[in-house]
Amino acid sequence: MDEDIRYTAFLQLHKPQLVLSAVPERFWKILYKKLNEHIFDANEAFALMKMESEEEEDEVKNISNYENQDEDTYKNYSPTLKVFVSCENGVLKNDENNIYLIDHAWTYTPKEAKQHLLKVPGLLDRMCNLMGIDQSGNEVDEVYNEMWKYNQTYSISSGKNVEDRLPVWYIMDEFGSAIQHCDDPNFRVVPFAFASEGITYSIMFPVKDVFKDEEVTRDYVEGFSDPLMRKSLLLPWFPADFRHISFIPPEPLEAYFTSGHLNETLPGLTILSKKFAFQDKSILKVYSDYEFINNYLTDKRFQIVNDEKEADILWYTSHFTDFNELSITHPEKYINQFPYEFVITVKDLLAIICRRSCKDEEKYDNETLEILPSWLPETFNLNTELPQFISYFQWRKDKQLDNHWICKPWNLARGLDTYITNNVNFIIRLPNSGPKIAQKYIHNPILFYREDVEGSGLVKFDIRYVLLLKSVKPLEAYTYKNFFLRFANKSFELNDFDIYEKHFTVMNYGESTPLHRLLCNDFIKQFEKQYPSVEWKSIEEKIFKMFREMFEAAVEREPPCGIGESPQSRALYAADLMLSYSSNNIEIEPKLLEINWIPDCERACLYYNEFYNDIFSLLFLNETKNVFHKL
Repeated sequence: MDEDIRYTAFLQLHKPQLVLSAVPERFWKILYKKLNEHIFDANEAFALMKMESEEEEDEVKNISNYENQDEDTYKNYSPTLKVFVSCENGVLKNDENNIYLIDHAWTYTPKEAKQHLLKVPGLLDRMCNLMGIDQSGNEVDEVYNEMWKYNQTYSISSGKNVEDRLPVWYIMDEFGSAIQHCDDPNFRVVPFAFASEGITYSIMFPVKDVFKDEEVTRDYVEGFSDPLMRKSLLLPWFPADFRHISFIPPEPLEAYFTSGHLNETLPGLTILSKKFAFQDKSILKVYSDYEFINNYLTDKRFQIVNDEKEADILWYTSHFTDFNELSITHPEKYINQFPYEFVITVKDLLAIICRRSCKDEEKYDNETLEILPSWLPETFNLNTELPQFISYFQWRKDKQLDNHWICKPWNLARGLDTYITNNVNFIIRLPNSGPKIAQKYIHNPILFYREDVEGSGLVKFDIRYVLLLKSVKPLEAYTYKNFFLRFANKSFELNDFDIYEKHFTVMNYGESTPLHRLLCNDFIKQFEKQYPSVEWKSIEEKIFKMFREMFEAAVEREPPCGIGESPQSRALYAADLMLSYSSNNIEIEPKLLEINWIPDCERACLYYNEFYNDIFSLLFLNETKNVFHKL
């Protein structure tokens, strides 16, 4: 094949990546050549230098051919390495040859990192030497704690499913890891996935003319210009005191609520006030693309239809946004969604909404630092509230309060890309792999005894309640009293956070993890035996009060800052919560974890065959059976 044809084929695969990473076009052809011929020639232009002290750099060790060093050589590396230009003519930014490949020493996900360090031959020694860790203690934990100063991340957007698109972390080899930070750098270093070989490298190229003996630098927090945000993101390398910053997150401006979300319209309330009068029908026709509704909605007053045009009730599992059009063209139809309901189903927005429920001037407890409301675990958006989080972390550390946090993506479930840690550097680096919230990990949960579990047998559990919203103005909401339980499979301890079955309860999506089933009535009996001084009814009252306060806060403000009014709308959500000891370690109180949009109701149907019959009769026929509690 002609070389020009090969290059054209290369660009077809890689041009979007090159453009997205802002790699100047002048470097593309040389990059193509170096990738195909595996040319690692950085040693011809640069030198690794070992700095003996901060005051003077009197002894320099030039380590060339870094990519070919054997395992023993890594033991000679100093933890204070820097990179300097060594070629006589320097490295000029407009010279098309000056783009360089950097190999990756280690690629991993955080959950498998410790196993890699234990099992991959030579990896632990190499990482200790690269990071300057003295091998005289628990090296695996030390590397895991220190690696957040060295790693980078990328994800493959073309993955077939969400698991394939999860972030991958990597540490560059000794050369790449020695490149130091500068706010005004002379080089850029970006990851590059070479599709032809299925290998990801880093590529380095100059953004300034750099001359012999000048240090090579890059910006560790590229893309951020706000000084406070840069200071926050650079904390792993440059410690700073943030305690002068108030840790109470301010409510963002209105524009924040719509950024990153599909545009929605509001229904024509004037139109609906005149036309929205559902006829008294003996049968309501239901169009649903959810199989469990189609299979379990057996009440004869409802009929499943395959044509949306025939339907009186539209029950979608995809986002519906044009409520205005629906109110004009089909004012006689119901829809299973409310305008702007994402303010409670998106994790960072839910925290903002819930904080509104605290009306007092005091937003937190001075002694325990508990941010109110107490039923919401302290939650910070790591992309917009990172300075506040760091301040809060430092204040908790000063008071010797537990500082374990669970970091979650805004828009994923099932524990995907979710981590538990008390390492602030880990937390600060996690948003590099996508938007995250940091939520205070419930370190003192109420546990449930399982005789089939080894050790203490006391395991974590969470509770799911189905919530039903009928109206925003006036607020009318219900909860389905039959709740659903999920249990961890290993005894709880505040350690080994990479062991999924100890710290997480979602077992129904894994093929190899057993699922412990228990109906709510049986759970209540066992729970009251295990906690004889506690009556479940008292806990339930706190849970229902929490749900009411959450909905009140959610409808307090007009869209886009709150759920919108829509007479045509009815909705079903699922609320996940845990039980925890209060800050005085005496009372039991609920902690709201998240509200799920279009939740999986398979278990509800299997456990309670009348589930959808009851739900639909409440939402659309106004029948309030004893399985519901009005909030």
